[in-house]
Amino acid sequence: MKRILLVISGGIAAYKVLELIRRGRERGYSFRTILTKGGEQFVTPLSVSSLTEEKVYSELWSLTDEAEMGHIRLSREADLIVVAPASANLLAKMANGMADDLASTALLAADKPILIAPAMNHRMWSNPATQENLAKLAARGVHRVGPTDGAMACNEFGTGRMAEPEAILAAIEQLSGASNKLAGKRALVTSGPTYEALDPVRFLGNRSSGKQGHAIARALSLLGADTVLVTGPTHEPDPVGVKIVRVESAAEMLTACQASLPVDVAVFAAAVADWTPAQVATAKRKKNGGAPPSIELVETTDILATVSKAGNTRPRLVVGFAAETENLVANAQAKLARKGCDWIVANLVGGNTGTFGGDSNEVALVTARDVETWTRATKDMVATQLAARIADTLSK
Repeated sequence: MKRILLVISGGIAAYKVLELIRRGRERGYSFRTILTKGGEQFVTPLSVSSLTEEKVYSELWSLTDEAEMGHIRLSREADLIVVAPASANLLAKMANGMADDLASTALLAADKPILIAPAMNHRMWSNPATQENLAKLAARGVHRVGPTDGAMACNEFGTGRMAEPEAILAAIEQLSGASNKLAGKRALVTSGPTYEALDPVRFLGNRSSGKQGHAIARALSLLGADTVLVTGPTHEPDPVGVKIVRVESAAEMLTACQASLPVDVAVFAAAVADWTPAQVATAKRKKNGGAPPSIELVETTDILATVSKAGNTRPRLVVGFAAETENLVANAQAKLARKGCDWIVANLVGGNTGTFGGDSNEVALVTARDVETWTRATKDMVATQLAARIADTLSK
């Protein structure tokens, strides 16, 4: 997968694409480029053409190009389509099937994998319309890298910066199979919350969105692993190419995990309830003007510890998560020793961290030997980094 159709849309981040082309060509990739009208405001056709050594395409109604059905040919002759930067406008067109210029028409006609690198103001990124468009694209199998947090050209700070060229190239290499390091390996990932029923209507739960667990399953699958995702209730789209097992309670999640063994690596990213009601009411509990009911709770079975101590069916590598509100490293180290797993990925939650339900995460990778703190990044980028570390470990 060496032939890339690069779509450059409007955004100040377009200047980074010149470096992406340069570094990509050093690694043997060839680029054909579609430059939108917005993209031309930030980089010139001459600068792009000089680096790609190819003609730059921009006009849907070019008599010369369209005599050869250029919008079809451009997508058909590529191995991979990369949209960088992917503006909010172009993402909206892609999500809703619009085709009013060469870029959107070529994307609608595409039958090859698509990778988007979004870039926009953080308020545009968090707008529900943009998030709905991203969910649609993810459900159709469109891959994404970034965006990241940081200062923006508008003098604001937040999530919306385009991923750096090296991160985009890493994603390209994953999709092209250049980093297919987990081929032949089996992976198990848990994600989301569990719901512990109180009665037919109510449940005990938590605020986990499942974004990090789903991203990890997707990243492991992109590296070639045969991946099973056991997920509690979430609104996240299913990762393409991953076997999905849906559960609600901690007991159901444990059963599904045990049924998925043996695997080479298990990553327990789900926020599993620690307690469950001793008895579930058969009818909805009523107020009736009296005192609130007394609910007896019992501990759920510890899924991470159970699999970590599973004897002959224990995965070669077991990775747990520790969501903490204080004493992050100390609590993670204690959990590592208590559970018997190999790694703990620890992150702070609650307060204004923005971890639960957010798009970014800041984690520490805790092992028996050391603690490695990773800089805050999108959950997709955390997943990519963790998957790469898993692949390196399993290859030894």
